[in-house]
Formats: sequence, C-alpha cells, structure tokens
Amino acid sequence: MTIADQILYEDNHLLALNKLPGQIAQGDKTGDTPLADLVKAYIKERDAKPGNVFCGVIHRLDRPVSGVILFAKTSKALSRMTQLVKDRDFSKRYWAVVKNAPAEPVGTLEDWLVKDEVHNKSRVVSEGTRGAKLASLDYRVVGVSDGGYHLLEVDLHTGRHHQIRCQLAHMGCPIKGDLKYGAPRSNPDGSISLHARMLSFSHPVTHSQITITAPCPDIERMFNMTNK
Repeated sequence: MTIADQILYEDNHLLALNKLPGQIAQGDKTGDTPLADLVKAYIKERDAKPGNVFCGVIHRLDRPVSGVILFAKTSKALSRMTQLVKDRDFSKRYWAVVKNAPAEPVGTLEDWLVKDEVHNKSRVVSEGTRGAKLASLDYRVVGVSDGGYHLLEVDLHTGRHHQIRCQLAHMGCPIKGDLKYGAPRSNPDGSISLHARMLSFSHPVTHSQITITAPCPDIERMFNMTNK
C-alpha cells in the first residue's frame, strides 16, 4: 500500500493518513523510515517540488496501532494544531477489541499512570506517586463478535503514554494481541487490535470543524459493521 492509498484527508495545511500497524510516525532507534519522511518524499515527487517539503508530526500512535494520524504541511499549521492538542480541543476516538467483557457496558476510567522508561510501558499507581499523571477516558461496548470478542469505543480526555492499553488492561480487559499488557497471545501480524477511529478538531486556518474517520476492514468484518 502506498502513501497515496492511505490518505484520508488533505488540504494546503494538513494531511491525514490511515496508519498501518508497524508504521512509525517519527524516527526511532530501529532506524526504520518514519511516516513523516515517507509523506515528504511523496509530496515532493507528486507536486514536483524543487526544495524541501515540510511535514510536522502533530500527534503519535503506538507502532502496533492502526488508524488516523494527522500531519501539518506548514509550520503555522503545526504550531496551531499543537496548541489545540495542549488545550484538549482535539477529540480522539478509538476502537479496541478485547476478549473480556467490562463489568459495566458504559463507563469512565480515571487512573494515575507512571511511565516505566526501562520497559517502555505505563502502570497504574496510587495518587500522589512521584511522576504520576491523571489519565481519563470514556468507553462503551458497541459490539460482540461471533468469537466472543467485545468492541469498545473509547473517547480520550487525556493523552498519556499507552493510556488506553494500560487502563483497559488494569480493569481486566487487555486489548487483543497486546502481550505487553496481558493479552494471552499475539496477533499474527504483530499488531494489537487498537484502531484510531476518528479525529475531530477546528481547522487551524479556516476554523471549520473537521472530522476524519479511518476505516478498519478487519474490525468492521469481525463485528459485522461494514455498513455502519
């Protein structure tokens, strides 16, 4: 699949992709080519740009996660979008597939999280723990598959490291394929069944309300949601 195939939205200021599991937003210690560089190369070739192409990373998705990811095509757009994210005027909705049903079909999770730098994961701790940050999300069960898996729709209120993965695991519902947070087995492709379904925000230049939705055929088929 090419970058062109992954584009969900584009204008003069922003570009959104449907990220594949395994792709990374920015460079890391693996040395694999990040999406930001692939976007730059794509725009440079497509538009026959003679100079450098700008591509700013507005937010990140974990490597094994799929779904909508947004980049800025200008420094002005990056600055304004970064502020929107800080001000929490940037809504993010996810789909998460879990085997265990939550105790309640609808709920709010609020936990204090600490990032474990050594093992690159987060853990729930008591309030007042040094370095702990409050993590908050809403969830609701929106589907049950023939295989007994449950589809949760998750709305984030904060953007902590591995927040959804950690909080769902803490309530006894690790995400399918997420060995790091307690899933019993991995997915064949190394992904986890967490998908960034939708972004909603005020456009940094036009100020119109933008909503971008990323399809996920695997989950849609699993829960018979193709037409929803």
